[in-house]
This record gives sequence, C-alpha cells and structure tokens, in this order.
Amino acid sequence: MLAKVKSFGLQGIEGYPIDVEVDVSNGLPHFEIVGLADTAIKEAKERVRSAIKNSAYDYPIKRITINLAPADIKKEGSIYDLAIAVGILALNEENNIRKENEFVYIGELSFDGTVKKVKGVLPLLISARALGYKKFIIPKDNEHEASFIEGIKVYPVTSLDETVKFLNGQLNINHVQECKYEDIIKESSRGLDFCYVKGQSTAKRALEIAAAGGHNLLMVGPPGSGKSMLAKCFPSILPDMTFEEALEVTKIHSIAGELDLKEGIVCERPFRSPHHTTTIVALTGGGVYSKPGEISLADHGVLFLDEFPEYSKQAIETLRQPLEDGIITVARNKATVTYPANFTLIASMNPCPCGNYGSKDKECRCSAGQISKYLSRISGPIMDRIDIHIEVDSVTYDQLKSDNNEEHSIDIKDRVNKARKIQVERYKKDKNYSNAKMTVTQVKKYCKLDDSCEDLLRNAFERLKLSARAHDRILKVARTIADLDGSENIQLNHIAEAISYRTLDRKYWE
Repeated sequence: MLAKVKSFGLQGIEGYPIDVEVDVSNGLPHFEIVGLADTAIKEAKERVRSAIKNSAYDYPIKRITINLAPADIKKEGSIYDLAIAVGILALNEENNIRKENEFVYIGELSFDGTVKKVKGVLPLLISARALGYKKFIIPKDNEHEASFIEGIKVYPVTSLDETVKFLNGQLNINHVQECKYEDIIKESSRGLDFCYVKGQSTAKRALEIAAAGGHNLLMVGPPGSGKSMLAKCFPSILPDMTFEEALEVTKIHSIAGELDLKEGIVCERPFRSPHHTTTIVALTGGGVYSKPGEISLADHGVLFLDEFPEYSKQAIETLRQPLEDGIITVARNKATVTYPANFTLIASMNPCPCGNYGSKDKECRCSAGQISKYLSRISGPIMDRIDIHIEVDSVTYDQLKSDNNEEHSIDIKDRVNKARKIQVERYKKDKNYSNAKMTVTQVKKYCKLDDSCEDLLRNAFERLKLSARAHDRILKVARTIADLDGSENIQLNHIAEAISYRTLDRKYWE
C-alpha cells in the first residue's frame, strides 16, 4: 500500500516541495527512511511510532519505508514528522482519512502526539504559496507567524489526534485569520533617546543622515567620548520597516530560531552587536548546514562593531561582499546558500591603541609604528565601503552639565521617516528602499549636479585622491542630505557636507 503527502524543505531562505511517500508492505517489522535524510529525520521513526500509539491509533506491525523525494537533495530537521505520521495513518481505512493530499504538512511530533513548533515556517509558507499551494497544516505555536501571508489557508493543530480528526471530518478547525502589518506595527522602543546625549552635534547629524539613507558610518574618537552610547541611540531614529522588509527579516530570524512566536513578525529593525572575539562562522553564518550569522540577522537593521580594529583581519574583510552587494554567500561542506545582508554598518574605533592620538588634552603613548599597525587592520577597500567617517571628540564638563534641552529621538525619526518615504517612492520600481543601495545607473539618474557642484566634487576628488567608489558614495550621501532638506536637486551645501564625511580617512590612513 502506498500513500503520498506533501511537505516542504528549506534551503537558505527558500523552500522547496518534498513528496513524503509512505509504503507499508508485508514482512518483518521494520521502519526505514530514505532520501538523503539527516540524523534528526532518521530518528523520526521513534517519534512517529510513539506518537501514533500514544494517540490511540493502530501502528502497523509491517515493513514501513518512507521516501523523501527528490532523493538527491540533503534534508534536515524534524519538520517532516507530521507528514510521515499522516501518510502512515492514511493507509489504515479505519481512520477514514480521505483528503490528506489537499494539504502541506509541517510539524514535529513528541512522544505523546503533541505537534511542536518548528523553525522556518514563514519562508516555507511563502515559497509554497509562490508554487501554488494553498492549504497547510502547521503547529499551533507557529500560527502567528503564518497570519501575515495572504492568499492561503493555514490550519493550526496541537496534536496528531486533532489532525486526524480534522482530516476525517470529525473536528472542525478554523484557519488562521489574516493579520495586517499596518495594524501591529508600532513605534520603535529600542535604543536610548538622543536627548540624553550631551553635545556631539556633528555626530548626531551624521547618524541622522546614516539613518535616513541607510549609509554605513565609522566613528573615530578617544575612549569615553560617547561612541558606544551614540550607536545605542541609533535604533531609536531608524525609519519604520516596510512590510516587504519585515517579511525578509522575519524569514531569517525564523530560520535561526530567534523569532518571537507571540509577535509572529519582526516589526523593529534588528540591532546586532557581536563581540570582537566572535568567530568567523558566527559572524558570516555557517555550521554543517550553513545557518545565518550575525551579518544576515542584521538584515535591514544595524550591525554595530565596537572597537572595530580589534576584530580579526579575516572577520573585517568578510564584510566586503555584504557591504557591496547586500548578500552573503555561505559555502560549507554540505550546503552553499546565499542570505540577504542589507544592513547598515555602524563601527567605532580609537585613533590608536591607547586612544589618545590627536587628543588636545591627553598625550599619546603609542609609537608611530604601533599607530600604523593598529590602523592598518582596517584596509582601504573596507574604508571605501563606509560612506560616512566622523571624528567624535570628548565632551567637555560644561557640555555635560548644560541644562540645554537636546533634541528627542522621536523628532529626528520624524525627519528620517519623511526622507525615507521620498526614497521608497523614488525607487518603488527598482525594489530598493534607500539611497545607499543605489546602482551606478541610479546614481547617474538621481544625483545630477550643476556646474558649481561638479567643480567642488572634482577638486575634492583630486585633492583627496578619492577612489571611484568613494566618488559615488559622496553622491549618495549628498542625495540623502538633499532628501532631508526636501530638495529635489542636490545643492552646493549638500555636496560640501557629503565631502566633509570623506576626509577623515586621509587624516589617519594617509
């Protein structure tokens, strides 16, 4: 006897259909799973056997063979348990299961028959919908995650028994009601408020531009100047995520097992701050099956690297591809996958090992060789990929004790949101949401300069010996400054301010 039900596998953030073929034949009792299954799937035979028996259903004392097709793709995880169990029970006419082929089954089984939550449900459902599948049975704990997908019917179950009774008509289960992203999105509460940062007007301005255009930013300054606090305030002014951005972020966090199942979707832009001792695999992603790392978990959010030169040279250089292309390809022994990595890099560093190089108040104890070696950890190609470089000075006592009211994050965020809306409208046909991600063609189209702006940029390019990449990044930053001003065209003051954010590397790395 043969039964065939449908499930889905996951490779990167994309799902692919799996035919779970169940054959029950006469012979000595045996349970075999074929189709390049990993250890977790091989162990499904024990979970499925116990779940069926403890749910008061007859388990066939025969030869059971499960094939997961296509057989040439490596499969992993426990998400096929429910499909295997349904396939076995469908072959017993007493269970009266007649519509098992109408659904896609996703879920892990416990010994008592409970259907447990699994990782990656959102990307699986999105991929399945794109391939024309409309009906799904998933764990009850994953229902919020599935409620944001239009055009499908998702039936949440808590147990194998409930699933069987639903399939044979003894029990009615309502499908998950669709949720609207606009109804649940809320003001971001993450991050400190900029009103608590005294002084640092230049740094605040630069961070506002970075938030508005999605630009990468490097802060250089002595210890205690407030670089880390400024970075921690940065999430409070980030623009609200679009629904498409939120879905992509949720996919990655669902795969990584970091999704809050009560929320069902990630509404706030991620803020990831890995320690400088973090491994390459933790940063880029990997492991046996190439899981997403910190770079991908920061997608459409912020990757904050404090004490930037303290990261290993290899870790810093791995940022090249994602900073340039917005993706990262993770190649490992058993899988090669590509994850999104459209993050904003916020990095901070001291100007030298002791931190006092260039200080007005403190004497630097480092030799020229030590300073050069320290700064050389940040290569020219990485510096070229960082749009904004700023120097953060120490706060004076008078600034610290000042009673002047500093601007609140909510006011800065309002300007940022207005600028980002301009960009979303500008790039709506190009699947782009920020100036920082402009292509060369878009730079030529949207960053046209008049003669005075061209002369200023030409002089800066020649005097500072800038690269072609730095030239384009100046134009992108200038475009964002113009958007913050509500200006359709880039003016002379916009290009001048953008150039000022490219001069710091000449001071330290010349």
